[in-house]
Amino acid sequence: MNSNTIAVAMSGGVDSSTVAAMLRAEGSNVIGLTMQLWNQRRLAGREGMPESVQGRCCSLDDVYDARRVAETIGIPYYVVNHEDRFERDVVRPFVQEYLSGRTPIPCSLCNNHLKFDQLIAIAQQIGADAVATGHYARVEFDESRDRWLLKRPTDRSKDQTYFLFGLTQEQLSRTLFPLGGMTKPEVRALARRYGLALAEKPDSQEICFVPGGDYKKFLDAYLSEQGDSLPDTAGELVTTDGRVIGEHGGIHNFTVGQRKGLGVATGSPLYVLQIKGDKHQVVVGEQENLYSRTLLTRRTNLISTDELREPTRVSVKIRHRHEPAAATIEKTGADEIVVMFDEPQRAVTPGQAAVFYDDDIVVGGGWIT
Repeated sequence: MNSNTIAVAMSGGVDSSTVAAMLRAEGSNVIGLTMQLWNQRRLAGREGMPESVQGRCCSLDDVYDARRVAETIGIPYYVVNHEDRFERDVVRPFVQEYLSGRTPIPCSLCNNHLKFDQLIAIAQQIGADAVATGHYARVEFDESRDRWLLKRPTDRSKDQTYFLFGLTQEQLSRTLFPLGGMTKPEVRALARRYGLALAEKPDSQEICFVPGGDYKKFLDAYLSEQGDSLPDTAGELVTTDGRVIGEHGGIHNFTVGQRKGLGVATGSPLYVLQIKGDKHQVVVGEQENLYSRTLLTRRTNLISTDELREPTRVSVKIRHRHEPAAATIEKTGADEIVVMFDEPQRAVTPGQAAVFYDDDIVVGGGWIT
């Protein structure tokens, strides 16, 4: 890849800012790009949402920070507005998933269906050969497979490959992850060396459009803004054998594995085992019933291979912070892969992703049904 001209996706955080400074120092022709995805003031104060929206990923403050870094290191910088597409491809599916009783991952939706797709298109339009981001991951070309590989980074505590499983061969061929071989302390030290004012800026841990992580308030506020109200999905709390033990106010209030807020008192703790969106039922039971040996994925994207021709040994992550667990994966349909774990795994959650690894290589991943 001829990557002399590189478009850097600048989020206003220390990671992407350091990437821009690194590449600039190495002699590349760097262009800074920030994607404006969500108006952070849009729902402020509505339906219990906070008035202040400071300190979150992709905020207006982040745009200011990214622009300041671009000025510091002397590169051209542009803000590209993709709010309409972000709302269509990320926010609305997020709302619909919760209302159907599933637990979505908006960061994966954003990466897979918006950010990389649009960044690469913009990069090509402005004459850049590649896109670089501050993600902690690695990408390399494997000649023996004739494929681009996505690999876990050196700093496993910052591993973001779980959110990148949907990247295509075309996207990987045009993407650079310069921080893949570095640790976070090393990145901050480099940011200080380059004189970046945000070298100590804390990482954002929240969903960019859900302040405080309170998605229930967000659902209320967003639907109210749209002239809608929360649909009535109230229903029954039932045991695994179908016995009704209580009622609930709506399936969007629950996720698999949840213990608190069930509204029923029994002799032993109860957990959400399953959400039956069509019946508005929440199935509860004891913790031992939370464990599963199998799951099914659809909308699967394979990276290290073009096809699963036989049962394959991998390790599988079912949440971002989940330790990959040994399993066998097998193709069972045109867009369907079954995962069979060696040991039962806790709280397999529809709407989340299952990402498959061969040591540090991302084999692929799909959405848990």
